[in-house]
Amino acid sequence: MSVPMNLPSRIARKFDDEIRFFKRWMDRPRNVGAIMPTSGVAARSMTSVINPASGLPVLELGPGTGVITRAILARGIAPGNLVSVEFSPEFYSRLKLDFSGVRFILGDAFDLDRTLGEFGRTQFDSVISGIPLLNFGVSERVALIEDLLDRVPPGRPVMQFSYGPTSPVPPRSGSFDVIHHDFVIRNVPPARLWLYRRNG
Repeated sequence: MSVPMNLPSRIARKFDDEIRFFKRWMDRPRNVGAIMPTSGVAARSMTSVINPASGLPVLELGPGTGVITRAILARGIAPGNLVSVEFSPEFYSRLKLDFSGVRFILGDAFDLDRTLGEFGRTQFDSVISGIPLLNFGVSERVALIEDLLDRVPPGRPVMQFSYGPTSPVPPRSGSFDVIHHDFVIRNVPPARLWLYRRNG
């Protein structure tokens, strides 16, 4: 069986990502939320809801080491059509080096009117979020999802990653539907993916 030529570099990059992620988790566990990056399996499931044919940009929250960013680009989204908000200066600096052309923004996802700047009035196809919502209060979670749904067309989703057994945002706490999208065993730890959507 032949071994892909780029396999050693892929393994080295994955190991480097995991070490960087773990160090960041040790420094600020509330903002990172896990000891390992999102798995490629989870990232592909999250990004399956993106519609590349819409022509609209995609908003990513909490790209971390870039596993989900890579999956968004693999889905067919051009780098210039991806706006990605990262809170950590360390992750942000590395992401800028690793993903040429992606519109990375260093800022707070819970204050998007300020953080998005020139993209503040942009309508996005969908939102892909890796923010550890369970580390924040319920009122903050609800406000974030409501804000994000204002930034996508009716019927389009906000995809949220979570380690909890139930939706990190209660189903009856806002004007949106909550859908369990996937349970990903091949993630450390296993993760659940949730969709939030307003009907058109």
